[in-house]
Amino acid sequence: MTNLNYYKLGGSLEYKHPTYVVRQADYALYEGLKNGDLCYVLNSRQMGKSSLRVHIMKQLKEQGIQCASVDLTRIGSHVTPSEWYGGFVSELLRGFGLSRKVNFGTWWRSQEFLPPKQRLSELIDDVLLTEFSGKVIIFIDEIDSILRIKFKDDFFAFIRACYNQRADNSEYQRLTFCLLGVATPSNLIADTNRTPFNIGRAIELTGFKLNEIDALIRGFEGRVARPKAIMEEVLKWTGGQPFLTQKLCQLICNSSYSFLEHQEKQCVEELVQNQIIENWEAQDEPEHLRTIRDRLTQNAENQTGRLLGLYQQILHQGEIPADDSPEQMQLRLTGLIVKQQGKLRIYNRIYAEIFNQAWLDKILTNIRPYAQMLNAWVNSNFQDESRLLRGQTLQDARNWAADKGLSDLDRRFLDA
Repeated sequence: MTNLNYYKLGGSLEYKHPTYVVRQADYALYEGLKNGDLCYVLNSRQMGKSSLRVHIMKQLKEQGIQCASVDLTRIGSHVTPSEWYGGFVSELLRGFGLSRKVNFGTWWRSQEFLPPKQRLSELIDDVLLTEFSGKVIIFIDEIDSILRIKFKDDFFAFIRACYNQRADNSEYQRLTFCLLGVATPSNLIADTNRTPFNIGRAIELTGFKLNEIDALIRGFEGRVARPKAIMEEVLKWTGGQPFLTQKLCQLICNSSYSFLEHQEKQCVEELVQNQIIENWEAQDEPEHLRTIRDRLTQNAENQTGRLLGLYQQILHQGEIPADDSPEQMQLRLTGLIVKQQGKLRIYNRIYAEIFNQAWLDKILTNIRPYAQMLNAWVNSNFQDESRLLRGQTLQDARNWAADKGLSDLDRRFLDA
């Protein structure tokens, strides 16, 4: 494999790919699942969740443990409960290599007298735990793809019920699940009348650290004078974010820069500015930065104002205390912000230079009909009352804000 195609951008890394980086999460997930823990890896996009799944599944299978993975995007979300659970059961049979032994169509029709969720329960009892005598692990990837379907609470409640079943049925101690996706535990069961999804073990998936990435440094050999020095500069820009780190490594290998000794800082900075930051929306291939932008500015729960307000605090202060509030968790899932030592910070220097104050001001101006007046009021240190809205203008602004998740600053301005 040449330097030009050593690194891989987008998609899962196949087992033992030369650039796969083993992190603490690998050890934690492997041990957790081997011990029978229900584990979940919930994080922002392009952090390596699916690649982690591929590698841990292979390792567990090599230990004789039965594993199957279901990618929920293969089933879809515009389906009836019967269609969805049918798709899930079909994927399980295929994943466990039972499609020839158990004819899905025949088996599914034989269970028609049962509700769809109960049919899944029958499959686990009568097929999986009967066919296999050892441990059985079901990986469920891309769980965020079903967060908006009406019956998703039932599905995650079912997983919790399987876990709780261990107390009454020892056979269920052989079964466990691993959930992966862009979500928080509170997203899984939203109905406040149900018990929340408060079981299992969270696996923290962090960015790459210098002492973990010899596999990535090897791609520079023969291409640059000092591979480790180049990688140190890479991490200063990417903060170890997996996708960005792979991308910058690939750009370095494909570039015309000479990367002479002791010129690493200057060369890497020029490359980042020219090929990532400048005109970033056009250069963002495969898409990464635009995904972050869209998750922040096109929030489906009308929380855009609050997320932008929270981000503005971090931008101004450098960091804020992490309290794991719903707003903070949603902001972290954009990938723009990371939690470190109990603080929320911008993940890396590339994000900070792209999603800067000028970018934020432009976005806020577009979503607030009163942006100019608010900014003038803030610039006066909240003293210039002539900038406050009055009469019908204030009422119109409040009507506009009624269904928006606005920041605390917006509320303060409209209530002043």
